[in-house]
Amino acid sequence: MSKYFKALTTSLNNNGKYINRITKRAIGDLPNYELLVKVKYSSLNYKDALSATGIKGVTRDYPHTPGIDAAGVVEESSNTSFPVGTAVIITGYDLGMNTSGGFGQYIRVPSKWAVKCPASLSTKEAMMIGTAGLTAGLSISAIAEKLKLMNLSVIVTGATGGVGSIAVRVLSSLGAKVTAVTGKKEGTSFLKTLGAEKVILRDDFLNSTKFPLNKALYSAAVDVAGGNILSAVLASMKYNSIIAVCGNVAGAKFETSVFPFILRSNSLVGIDSAEASIKTKKNIWNNFANAWRIKNIKSMCKEVDLDDLLPEIHKIIAGKQTGRVLIKL
Repeated sequence: MSKYFKALTTSLNNNGKYINRITKRAIGDLPNYELLVKVKYSSLNYKDALSATGIKGVTRDYPHTPGIDAAGVVEESSNTSFPVGTAVIITGYDLGMNTSGGFGQYIRVPSKWAVKCPASLSTKEAMMIGTAGLTAGLSISAIAEKLKLMNLSVIVTGATGGVGSIAVRVLSSLGAKVTAVTGKKEGTSFLKTLGAEKVILRDDFLNSTKFPLNKALYSAAVDVAGGNILSAVLASMKYNSIIAVCGNVAGAKFETSVFPFILRSNSLVGIDSAEASIKTKKNIWNNFANAWRIKNIKSMCKEVDLDDLLPEIHKIIAGKQTGRVLIKL
C-alpha cells in the first residue's frame, strides 16, 4: 500500500482555468529517482507562481505540484553518497517545473540534483534563502570575481523581492555601498534595515535617467527587473562596471545602445541558478553557511503553512510580495 502525503496540486479544469487545491498524493506516483526526500521546508519564488497559474513555458502537463525549492531529509536512497537521514537542499533543475516539486511533503529526485545541507545551516535557514538567495549569491559571486566589494557602489533593482532583498543584505554586510531601487514606497524602511545606504523609487529612477548615457554613478549592479529598468541601469554605470542580470519582472525586452559597452567598457553577465552546476551551488551554499551568513534572516521572511500558501502566490504575481515566503511542510 502506497503512503500518502499532503501537497498543493495545480489542475486544469474543463473551463480551461487553472485551479489550486490541497490534495493527498501517493508516494508511489512520484517519479522513479534515487532519493526520496521528506520535505521540511520550501519557499515561494516567482517561477512557482507562474507554474501554479498555468503560465506557458514553465510547466507542460497538469495536474502538477509546483515548488522549485525543497529542503529536508533523505528517507529512501539508492545512492550511498546520500544515506538515509542526510539533510539535503534541492533547488532548480526540473524540480517544480515538470517534476513534482517542493509544495508537497515528499519529493523523489535524482541524486545529482541534491546538495548536502552544510552542518552550520539548518534546512529552515536554507529555504529562507532558497533559489532567490542562490540567484543573489551567484550575482554577487560574478561581481566579486571582477571587483572588490568593499566600498563598491552597487545598485540593486527589484530590491524588496526575494532576490533583491538578499542581494542588498549580503552586499551591504560585505562592505558594499548599496543603492536599492523599488516600486514600493512602503518598502523604504525595510530596505534601510537590510543595509541599503540609499533607496530610490522606481519611477524617480527612470525619470532621472538620461539616454543613451547618464551620469556614471555605479560600479556594479544586480538587476532583477529587466525591461526599462535595465535600460536605465546600463546608462548609469561607471567605467569598467559589471551588471549581473537575473530577472525580468519589468519585462523581458530592453533597449540600449553600444555606448555603455564601447565607451565605458561595461560587462553584462547573465545569471541562472536553475541549471548551475552542483559544484557551483555547493560553493554558494557554503558561502551562506559561513562568510555570507545572514544574521537575523527571520526578519526577512514570512512563514506560512501549505494551507495558507495561495494568497501568497497571488501576491507575488501582483508584484506585492516583500522579502521571502517560507513554507513549512
